Amino acid sequence: MSSEPRRIDIALPELRLAALAWGSDDGPLAVLVHGYPDSAWSWRHLGPALAEQGFRVVAPFTRGYAPSDIPADGDYHVGALMHDIVGVHRELGGDDRAVLVGHDWGAVTANGIAAWPRSPFRRVVSMAVPPVPAMTRSVASPAQTVRMLARQARMSWYMAYNQVPRLAEASLDRLIPRLWRDWSPGHDPSGDLPHVFDALPDRDHRRAALGYYRAQVRPRRPQARYRELQDFWLKGPIVPMLYLHGADDGCMQVGYTRGVRDVLPEGSAVEIVAGAGHFLQVERPEEVNRLVLDFVGR
Repeated sequence: MSSEPRRIDIALPELRLAALAWGSDDGPLAVLVHGYPDSAWSWRHLGPALAEQGFRVVAPFTRGYAPSDIPADGDYHVGALMHDIVGVHRELGGDDRAVLVGHDWGAVTANGIAAWPRSPFRRVVSMAVPPVPAMTRSVASPAQTVRMLARQARMSWYMAYNQVPRLAEASLDRLIPRLWRDWSPGHDPSGDLPHVFDALPDRDHRRAALGYYRAQVRPRRPQARYRELQDFWLKGPIVPMLYLHGADDGCMQVGYTRGVRDVLPEGSAVEIVAGAGHFLQVERPEEVNRLVLDFVGR
């Protein structure tokens, strides 16, 4: 089976999502969701591995990332991101064998769908961003908690920077390579950055990607059709989940994984990937593939 993906388009009522696809159309659906600053191409290792095991693998470019549409409603709340992925499952005829994998913003999306009682996915894999209840759970001493919060605030400076209109969009050519270097120390991102910039070719697409961050701090409510899902992204998963985190992650410190096991349902697992930073699926593809395949194959 070829490791090269084919391009497909998925017509949702709200927008068209472009996606990379591997495998035959009659296998159980596996939806792989990327984060920021990234693209569907970061699944170029996991996609073929899942296809080899019989899955129909689809990795969408999420709303606002080229060649997908920029949404006409301009909504980038987590509920909208969740709505898109549930729509992918529906439009592709997914059934109760389907699995979901998400990284970074894709993990935030997957975490929310795993908490939704009507989730169409039987198993979920989340990478690099723990479920929110795990991050707010106190598993350290007060002094350790203060130190972790202070360190995370320094690591998360880019979130405030991404709020600055026009300046943030204009500086992504410099910011994105820096984030990859800082978040995955020692990793050569030369195989990834061209795909990232292809997905953010102009100011409109860059504004869309930054809209994910801006939607979380601005007072506008999600569109009505996204509100039910929006209610679940801060809750704990009820679908069995594999949570993966790079030991050297420079975006979200590994200490925040300490409480993950306590908020996951039966049948779940947590693994720390040694020698990996934030983009663990491209840094340690063989190990990540093995862990994912073992979990979704149960």
